[in-house]
Amino acid sequence: MAMVLLLYSYLSLLSMMNGEVLGIDYTVTNTAATTNGGARFMRDIGDMYTRQIMASSTDFIWSEFHQNSPGDRKPVSSVSLFIDDINGVAYTSNGQIHVSSRYIASYPGDVRNEFTGVLYHEMVHIWQWDGDGQAPGGLIEGIADYIRLRAGYPASHWVQPGQGERWDQGYDVTARFLEYCDQLRNGFVAELNRRMRGAYSNSYFVELLGRSPEQLFQEYRARYGYAY
Repeated sequence: MAMVLLLYSYLSLLSMMNGEVLGIDYTVTNTAATTNGGARFMRDIGDMYTRQIMASSTDFIWSEFHQNSPGDRKPVSSVSLFIDDINGVAYTSNGQIHVSSRYIASYPGDVRNEFTGVLYHEMVHIWQWDGDGQAPGGLIEGIADYIRLRAGYPASHWVQPGQGERWDQGYDVTARFLEYCDQLRNGFVAELNRRMRGAYSNSYFVELLGRSPEQLFQEYRARYGYAY
C-alpha cells in the first residue's frame, strides 16, 4: 500500500508541475497566516504539499471506489482548501475544504501526517455519493475514514477493531466495521458507494452480504471478542 501511495504522489506531482491534474483545479488559501496554526501550516506542511495530496488522494479515492471513467464520478472541476481560524478540525461544503488553524497549532504529534489523514477524509466528501441525501450521516463519515484507513493514515486515537456501539456510529467505528465488510466481499465499499449515487437503503447490505448491517455488526463485534 505504501508503494502505491508513493506512486500516486509522484504522478500527481508531475501532473501539477505541468499544470494539469486531470482537468481539476486545486487551490490552497491560508486565511489564518498570522495565527500560530497558519504559521505552522506554512512551515511544516505548505501549499505545494497540500495540492500534491489533494491530487494524489483523488487518484486513490477513484481507485478505491472503482471509478475508472469520468462517468462514474461526480462532475467536479475544482477543489479549494482554506486554512481558517475556526474551531473543530475540518469540514467540507460545496467543493470547499476548510481546515482549522487552531487544530494545526494545537496538534501535539506529527502534524503533517495528521493533516494528510484529515485531508484524505475531507477529499472523500468531495467525491463520494450520499444516496441523494438519504444515507445515514454516520455511514458517510465512516466511508471517509475507511478511505483514510486504507490510505494508511489512521489517527492514533481511533478505536480498535470490534469496538463501538452501532454500525452507523460514524467515523473510526464505522470505518473499522466497513473494513470487516470489505473483507467479507472484496470491493464491498466501492459497490456500496456506487449504489448510493441516487438513493440509499440498508437493504444494500443484505443484497451484497446476505445480512442486515445490524446483524453484520453483531458478528463483527463477536469476531473481536466484543459480543453484546
